[in-house]
Amino acid sequence: MFSQSEENYIKTIYHLANNSEKGISTNAIANQLDTKASSVTDMIKKLSEKEVVVYKKYQGVKLTDFGKKTATGIIRKHRLWEVFLVEKLNFSWDEVHEVAEQLEHIKSPKLINELDAFLGYPKHDPHGDPIPDEEGNIHQIEKNLLSVLKKGVKGVCVGVNDSSSDFLKFLDKQGIGLGVEIKIIDIEPFDGSLTIEINNKPLSISHKIASNLYIKKI
Repeated sequence: MFSQSEENYIKTIYHLANNSEKGISTNAIANQLDTKASSVTDMIKKLSEKEVVVYKKYQGVKLTDFGKKTATGIIRKHRLWEVFLVEKLNFSWDEVHEVAEQLEHIKSPKLINELDAFLGYPKHDPHGDPIPDEEGNIHQIEKNLLSVLKKGVKGVCVGVNDSSSDFLKFLDKQGIGLGVEIKIIDIEPFDGSLTIEINNKPLSISHKIASNLYIKKI
């Protein structure tokens, strides 16, 4: 059993590790959680005693296998609750993250397994992120950021790299969402901005926006 604070640390380390093959520094964790490095050091000591992480000086923090399974379990709960909120309670995709942040700390494995079954064993959350199974396995699909694709490429939006409420609201205004077909009409060499086609209509978007949209080529 872990406290809510411990679970937040475990999940944060897991996400940071996905973007790095090296150990995670205490400063990186502190920045992500907006806390002091000394607080991170104290927590890492606690998690090390519970065999969740391994810490080596100058090499950073790494999750153990037990730590990784714990992290995917927390992420599984978070993403299943997001699906439930959108599909059953009519939340929009920009409203669910903060609520799921609270619900992910519920401890009942039976509740989560029944929730999974009730929802029909969804593979992805409302933002396109894969949902780990009960064993912690994650099925990844082939996808690319829109910003790295070339002119003429056509694909389907399958996820977002930025799940902030402001960004998701912006996408809603532009008619961009999961399952929407996107074709790259033109790319501006100067700043990387794109002209794309959605529902037979042209739309101009910045390179920053394109850098936060995942596309599966078709």
